[in-house]
Amino acid sequence: MISPGDKIGGRYQVIQHVGRGGMQEVYKARDTLLEVDVALKTPQVGQQTRRFAQSAIIAARVNHHNVAKTLDYFVDDVAYLVEEFVDGETLEQKLARFGALDPHLGARVLHHLAKGVSASHRAGVVHRDLKPSNIMASAGPNLYDLKITDFGIATLTEEVFDDAAKSGDITRSTSGTVRGALPFMAPEMMFRKPGVALGPHIDIWSVGAMMYKLLTGEYPFGVYLDAAVNVKNKDRKPWPQFMTSNAQFVPLARSLQEIVDQCLSYDPGERPSAEELVQSCQELCYLAVAREIGTVNKFIQNGYSGFIDGKNGQVFFSKDSVYGTAKPGIEDNQTVCYSSFPGHPHPRAHPVVVVKP
Repeated sequence: MISPGDKIGGRYQVIQHVGRGGMQEVYKARDTLLEVDVALKTPQVGQQTRRFAQSAIIAARVNHHNVAKTLDYFVDDVAYLVEEFVDGETLEQKLARFGALDPHLGARVLHHLAKGVSASHRAGVVHRDLKPSNIMASAGPNLYDLKITDFGIATLTEEVFDDAAKSGDITRSTSGTVRGALPFMAPEMMFRKPGVALGPHIDIWSVGAMMYKLLTGEYPFGVYLDAAVNVKNKDRKPWPQFMTSNAQFVPLARSLQEIVDQCLSYDPGERPSAEELVQSCQELCYLAVAREIGTVNKFIQNGYSGFIDGKNGQVFFSKDSVYGTAKPGIEDNQTVCYSSFPGHPHPRAHPVVVVKP
């Protein structure tokens, strides 16, 4: 049992337990040699015999600022993988606050995801388990320092999926790892035979499924067994009307929908490569201005516009800049996320999204 204060491998001093996945325990630790914090990962009980070392070697090939870097691998009674530590939240945790990302923030997330996946594919590494809980970003509303994690268990993940496939139906697996991956899993992976090699296009499908979830707040095919049934029947949820109900957001929202639709092509050959995905993102016109958090405190013009109490004073907004199904109100100091632009007599907010405090 690992406890805070333990020194692992004579070098990594455990600070706290920070997470648990389907295959590993994750600790925040201090590298006492380099004096930096790291993520210390070790397989859960029953996983130690799998190819953890090989996964570390493969993941170490990837070097990109949108991928959490694999730093070290060693055995101290059990195997340990040391990864770059991202002090923040997962996209899954972010989504719990936002409900759905507006197209500008969504486009920025997609762009960084595409660059990270492209770098890994150039290095010959397929993640196989891309989902919001495996994407880290810094704390706060800006989603800076976005990094894909767990490339270091790519091979380990493949073995778990292969074992599930041997049962004849991966979609009925009781494995927490498999069940958590199903909403984002490509059809050729869901219904493959064990040992069949799968290419990088499975990651592209996962990116598309993730972005659908981030942009709408809904899973494109549902969860667990429902996801498998709906993927097999090609029964995907339609795009919600709110994405294109506001003229301010229509062009970017439609461009994002088109990209996601391509990623979710049932034929792997029709999906874009990661590099093509990066190029598509480079053609998008989206705001990359810093986001702020404030509270709505007053409405004017019969509710058409109002003011937000921000960190630097009042900010003006109009309802045309509001995105999503939740609308700003002054009850209970409703919290909003927004970007601020110069204006007179008050700065202007755009876009404005209601978030949980």
